[in-house]
Amino acid sequence: MLVISVKEGESIDRALKRYKRKYDRTGVMKQVRARKQFIKPSVNRRKEIIKAAYIQQKRQDEE
Repeated sequence: MLVISVKEGESIDRALKRYKRKYDRTGVMKQVRARKQFIKPSVNRRKEIIKAAYIQQKRQDEE
């Protein structure tokens, strides 16, 4: 459970924004969505390899 302490003089909107940011960083929703369906390990590996190749290509294009 995430705990956000509201500082004195801080608006609720600001505290809510901090909560949402902290929640996003934990990756809870990403994990829930991933558990909705089973993905074979070979498919996961293939996806990671394609993503790595894409990132490497983007970094090469920057240079």
